[in-house]
Amino acid sequence: MQEASMTGLRFIIGIIAFYYIFKFLARIFFPILVKKAVENASENFQRQQQQYQQYTQGNTWQNNTNNNDEIIINTTNAKKPRETKKVGEYVDYEEID
Repeated sequence: MQEASMTGLRFIIGIIAFYYIFKFLARIFFPILVKKAVENASENFQRQQQQYQQYTQGNTWQNNTNNNDEIIINTTNAKKPRETKKVGEYVDYEEID
């Protein structure tokens, strides 16, 4: 009987010790892990930006711009706003108890 209570007490003390050790180690290592994750994300973002800039510099549509920096807007294919169809009238129902 006494052995069962001692093992139960050891188990509870072990869980409490594990909790406090984990909490202590998390305070030390969690900021380091977050810092590394942010650095990796910023490196990925910079790499994507460089790839995009290289892609846009290599496209022919940007190389064919006029030297006098004119902007031509083609409005012949512009969509005209359509009216929405009015379907009946709105009726507000009230629930009766």
